Amino acid sequence: MPHYSLIKIRELIKTLNEANKAYYQENREIMSNYEYDKLYDELCRLEDETGIILSNSPTQIVGYEVLNALPKEAHDLPMLSLDKTKEVDKLKDWLGSNKGILSWKLDGLTIVLTYRNGKLYKAITRGNGEIGEVVTSNAKVFKNVPLTISYKEELILRGEAVIKYSDFEKINEEIPNEEKYKNPRNLCSGTVRQLNNEITAKRNVNFFAFQVIKAEDENFNDSKIEQLKWLDELGFECVQYKVVASDSVEEKVKEFAEEIISNDFGSDGLVLTFDSISYSSKLGATSKFPRDSIAFKWVDEIKETRLIKILWSTSRTGLINPVAIFEPIELEGTTVSRASVHNVSILEALELGEGDTIQVYKANMIIPQVASNLTKSGAGEIPKECPVCGGETTVKKIKDVKALYCTNDECGAKKLKAFAHFVSRNAMNIEGLSEATLEKFIQRGFITTFADVYRLETYEDAIKDMEGFGEKSYNNLISSVEKSRHIPMPNFIYALGIANIGLSNAKLLCKYYSYNINAIREASAIELESIQGFGKILAESINEYFNNKKRIEEIEDLLQYIEFNIPKQENKQVLEGKVFVITGSLTTYENRDQLKEVIESLGGKVTGSVSNKTNYLINNDTESSSSKNKKAISLDVPIISEEQFNTLISESVE
Repeated sequence: MPHYSLIKIRELIKTLNEANKAYYQENREIMSNYEYDKLYDELCRLEDETGIILSNSPTQIVGYEVLNALPKEAHDLPMLSLDKTKEVDKLKDWLGSNKGILSWKLDGLTIVLTYRNGKLYKAITRGNGEIGEVVTSNAKVFKNVPLTISYKEELILRGEAVIKYSDFEKINEEIPNEEKYKNPRNLCSGTVRQLNNEITAKRNVNFFAFQVIKAEDENFNDSKIEQLKWLDELGFECVQYKVVASDSVEEKVKEFAEEIISNDFGSDGLVLTFDSISYSSKLGATSKFPRDSIAFKWVDEIKETRLIKILWSTSRTGLINPVAIFEPIELEGTTVSRASVHNVSILEALELGEGDTIQVYKANMIIPQVASNLTKSGAGEIPKECPVCGGETTVKKIKDVKALYCTNDECGAKKLKAFAHFVSRNAMNIEGLSEATLEKFIQRGFITTFADVYRLETYEDAIKDMEGFGEKSYNNLISSVEKSRHIPMPNFIYALGIANIGLSNAKLLCKYYSYNINAIREASAIELESIQGFGKILAESINEYFNNKKRIEEIEDLLQYIEFNIPKQENKQVLEGKVFVITGSLTTYENRDQLKEVIESLGGKVTGSVSNKTNYLINNDTESSSSKNKKAISLDVPIISEEQFNTLISESVE
């Protein structure tokens, strides 16, 4: 267990970050400035005393950066795969009379961290075991990794980067069905290898340490358990483990198996390693595996059932996914009767046909999957017509994967899901238009294009007479529609539902073209491909979308109702490189978010705490004795009022 000071640091960080989120993002206070300053000062004191600074501490200023490419680097020691077994008896025999450590085999991305002089110096992915990619800028924004530790000699350790299920689900909620990530591991792999670490920071990557590779002059009493305890004390979160002997392995494996159902992270098994460091080093390794550790893979509960049919489900982009519907079976404590087959290529490989006897399991004991087809009657005929609209379908091959698409632009499923995406929170953010309501509006002919959403007042009487509607709900809907007319351009681009374009890509697109909607519409695929972070698929998706004559006409119609909130002074970044901290009550600005938006629109940056990188502290009470004022005075950071800030930017603009 980590010592008291570290536990307290983590508690303070959690409390202060919750207060910052409430104050800056939600415009509400959950504690007074006095209480906040008191807790903040205590955190600063503990960080100074322990030498531990975690990446999510409010005392830190996150430095985002965009790279052109990830450099590759060879590992000092090869990272070999582990030998595997699915038999508990083999684990017992392997451990023998030795003391062991049994821990989760986390389903993420293995990372090697190097610290020098107490600072995070380098982070490298496992790669192929010999050569990995340098992802230091991303590791610095992992949710829980220490940026500074008290140990000043060179430290090299290994751990697993993971995205928790709860965060994975939140991320998937924000994107369309056909763009959703398949599992947390794939999302984590792509996130850790992002060229823009601001994206990494937003996805809450956690790091769990599991092995010390180098720590000179440290005496661990020949015990890996002592190494893990030491890492805990330095501020690292270590993988959960249990100490075992041969006669307790089976019991501990069962305990892990019971816990996996409620775990918030993926695990594809367990790892058993010898506790003795000296004994482990004497064992060495084979050409493939280290001899001091072995992986235990879950024995998947596989059951046979009869395939009833293949259901085809159409999405808003026209992608039609096959879903296996089978006779219900009990797996890992729940009843399951369907599993996604993902695409035509997998369907054909499994040779699935109605009435086939199939084997089903839960991947990582969570997600239903078809393991195999015992009778293989042959994949049924691929639908030539869309199951929703009856329109013609086509099979497209992208990156050697075949998928089925509906070609009918007027497809009801495409329309419904496209409208649902258009009004969603990160798009036009129109409340009161659920899928059920949209379906009724489409059926009644109230909306056939996006622009029709802004002409709903034409049907006022008919809408008020609809079941579930009345005067109040109608007025609320129209108010929300009216509010959505004023929107940031990236949200509008995202709302259009261009294939493969998420909100983050839309932001990059708008910024690249200086928020000129016509320039975006007229851009060539080659030009679009030159945008940082874009590739051929994204470029072609955008170009193809805006080269459709009918879509252009619909967008022209829609744009007459829309006013874009263009960032002020986008081309005159008068606060470029300036760092601000805002505290206290405001008078000329509605709230801190509004002031922050102005600063960022002029190229400045707003952080939550004063440091030697801060250029200005904005506080209307310049004589306050708050901790932020004290810190600013000690660092010679100017303390200015709102009025002085307004003067500063007006003089700069002139």
